[in-house]
Amino acid sequence: MLESPTVEVTVNGARREVPDGVTVRGLVEHLGLGEGPVAVEINRAIVPRAQHERRAVNAGDEIEIVHFVGGG
Repeated sequence: MLESPTVEVTVNGARREVPDGVTVRGLVEHLGLGEGPVAVEINRAIVPRAQHERRAVNAGDEIEIVHFVGGG
């Protein structure tokens, strides 16, 4: 069985292997954060939500994801 190629990135300070060619949206879903709003920064630049489906994640990227949780 062939494994899908992966790339190494840093997500919130932790090194991770993610599918090669994954988009920001795909990464968020891969990490189980697809429910609710998130803010994403790649290499210290904010990725607007409108670009999440198009912006590819590349090997070596440093990614910060903030997942908003409601409550009171």
